[in-house]
Amino acid sequence: MFAQINSVLNWIDGALWGAPLIILILCGGILLTVRLRGLQLRHLGKALKYMVKNEEGGHGEVTSFGALCTALSATIGTGNIVGVATAVCAGGPGALFWMWIAALFGMATKYSEGVLAVKYRTIDENGHALGGPFYYIERGMGKGWKWLAKMFAFFGMCVGLFGIGTFTQVNGIASAVQNFFDPNQQWTVTLFGMTYSWTVVIASLILTVCVALVVIGGIKRIANVSQVIVPFMAIIYVVFCVLLLLFNVTEIPHAIMTIVKGAFNPAAVTGGIVGSLMIAMQMGIARGIFSNEAGLGSAPIAAAAAQTKEPVRQGLVSMTGTFIDTIIICTMTGLAIVLTGAWQVEGLEGVQVTTFAFQNGLPFGATVSSFILMICLVFFAFTTILGWDYYGERCLEYFSGGSRGSVLAYRWLYILAVFIGPYMTVSAVWTIADIFNGLMAFPNMIALIVLSGVVVKETRSYFDRHKL
Repeated sequence: MFAQINSVLNWIDGALWGAPLIILILCGGILLTVRLRGLQLRHLGKALKYMVKNEEGGHGEVTSFGALCTALSATIGTGNIVGVATAVCAGGPGALFWMWIAALFGMATKYSEGVLAVKYRTIDENGHALGGPFYYIERGMGKGWKWLAKMFAFFGMCVGLFGIGTFTQVNGIASAVQNFFDPNQQWTVTLFGMTYSWTVVIASLILTVCVALVVIGGIKRIANVSQVIVPFMAIIYVVFCVLLLLFNVTEIPHAIMTIVKGAFNPAAVTGGIVGSLMIAMQMGIARGIFSNEAGLGSAPIAAAAAQTKEPVRQGLVSMTGTFIDTIIICTMTGLAIVLTGAWQVEGLEGVQVTTFAFQNGLPFGATVSSFILMICLVFFAFTTILGWDYYGERCLEYFSGGSRGSVLAYRWLYILAVFIGPYMTVSAVWTIADIFNGLMAFPNMIALIVLSGVVVKETRSYFDRHKL
């Protein structure tokens, strides 16, 4: 039964994430990069400056930094630790190169999403901000495209409830906790006809309670929690990744050569065991988008809540999320996996691959290294769960015409999905997430391409004014 379900899911995933969607996302990013004249490279320094300097006098619910942290809370998660591992294991080291390519053009995409989110958002008399792809589709492209906006909102709800927001994150947390506390499944219990470690059951209960306590408080509580946890855990993870790279500094040049060579000739690197050029591209781009969410349309939902009056300024802040998530954090994870040879160890999957890399790349002993990675993964995934609850609620709010009852019901369904997430199989979880990601990306990328002229006009106006 499960084998048949997995087979159907894999077929849908393969069809969806084939050439059409990859071409659409890459070409969309390339188009925006060309039309914006490489803005993501020319103004990266200014974007990083704006990231930590909040704008004064703007309208919105949270600061620009708070909006970025909410967006980062949804992106910095299992994709950085588990997603990179699954991409490299399935497509070879070359998948990391295609992650970089997706991120480079994805920064222009993320910038454009932020600009349009603020330009077309609505703010009611209570200061409640609502914006994102559904609004820039309807208000930017016209009422005749409202069906496309509704489609995006529906898929956005599903991504939060069945994809990135719950199952993948909770599954990653449960796997990390079990691998550390009960790797041999010595303490087990039978549930739903399957045997699980007690650590998984306890972790799911604690996580469910913690998620419920935060999401019930809405965007402001989510932003407040994210502003504390995201920077703190990102710094800790980066520090230990840097230490791992320093202790293996002589292996870095060879690892980079392996990644670049594997991007164009995977068989030469893997010995023909795994990967092909198409699989390396597919896994790299799909996991890259899963991690930084450029093109999905999720980040502009958070950007729309920022206290700002300048769409371009928030667009610049938004694009730093892709830089931090993929160019910095995913690269460090990928290098650790490649230079330690973790991707070549048979029988490992998901978080086990990254755990092996930390255990063999750091000089602190296997237990300490595993504990460090487990803590980082738990907090990264926890904040992702929080961020995607907010995204899903905003999608439902638009889809239902502002029904508060529907939003409250969604919150409790979301909490239920968090509770059952650990009992899903790893392969099925990631496949479901990929499918909903792809469905969500289609309407958003169409809107970005159609409204690219608006983005260019806003950008030129902003920089012309600031030159004067």
